[in-house]
Amino acid sequence: MEDNTGFSHRSVLLEETIELLAIRPEGTYVDCTLGGGGHALSILSRLNEKGCLIGIDRDGDALKAAEERLTSEHHACKNVFLVRDNYRNIRNVLRELERASVDGVVLDLGVSSYQLDTPKRGFSYKEGSCAPLDMRMDQRQSLSAREVVNEYPKEELYRILRDYGEERFAAQIANKIAAEREKKEIETTFELAEIVKSAVTMKVRNKKGHPAKQTFQAIRIEVNGELDALSESIDTMIELLNPRGRIAAITFHSLEDRIVKNAFKRNEDPCICPKDFPVCVCGRKSKGRVITRKPIAPGGEELSENNRAKSAKLRVFERA
Repeated sequence: MEDNTGFSHRSVLLEETIELLAIRPEGTYVDCTLGGGGHALSILSRLNEKGCLIGIDRDGDALKAAEERLTSEHHACKNVFLVRDNYRNIRNVLRELERASVDGVVLDLGVSSYQLDTPKRGFSYKEGSCAPLDMRMDQRQSLSAREVVNEYPKEELYRILRDYGEERFAAQIANKIAAEREKKEIETTFELAEIVKSAVTMKVRNKKGHPAKQTFQAIRIEVNGELDALSESIDTMIELLNPRGRIAAITFHSLEDRIVKNAFKRNEDPCICPKDFPVCVCGRKSKGRVITRKPIAPGGEELSENNRAKSAKLRVFERA
């Protein structure tokens, strides 16, 4: 099901996320990655007239789609605020809305199906896809994939592919990109995908899945500063929770999941005293507890309906 903008309504781990948020009908909830509004709509349907929903997204198309969807049905909750911003600015967003704290936060990370499936956005490496290199979630920003591919030093490209894409052929791909851009500027997704394909071995090319997947992922993460935004804001989100408020984070990448896992663990047990100390003397107090000792993954039914959910992991933390 899609709205007029084409933004997908399919939300990964929707039921599990909503259940673990333990929504209070009169509470204030923030969907930090609004997308098409799937999680937001489910939250909204559980709020009463005293509740409040705040949706944040940097993609203008996402906000338009979510606004249409969230206002198309009658809900008891009338306190709905949609903000075009990066969730890393959540404290400022709440301050502008005169909200000091919240009862729940949702983070559904990564790229949306709409962004992947809309060729002109330049996220797709699919066969037959040819669009200007872009990959900006917020099209108001200047940095795009075109600048990363054509202007970043070869060594920096290698680092991005190695770290953000966990690409085993990072060096070969970075060398190939550097050689090809000397001949002419790399302008399209098709050109980049073909360059990557030519840089890897035939064995890799013949494997299931496109050989450019990890390269496109790495460049997208760099363009949008995705890991920095998460690292810089997750502690803030926990601080903004009311007692027994919860944050639910859905990740699709091992580096994202590691950031979330470590942040939750650090906030549950912040003590930095040596392990052999009989009592804590550092004075750091726990801010809550991890609800999900192991991440929750999609079930077989969801995977059969949505192949893109296969790498999803849900983790939840509750404020003390």
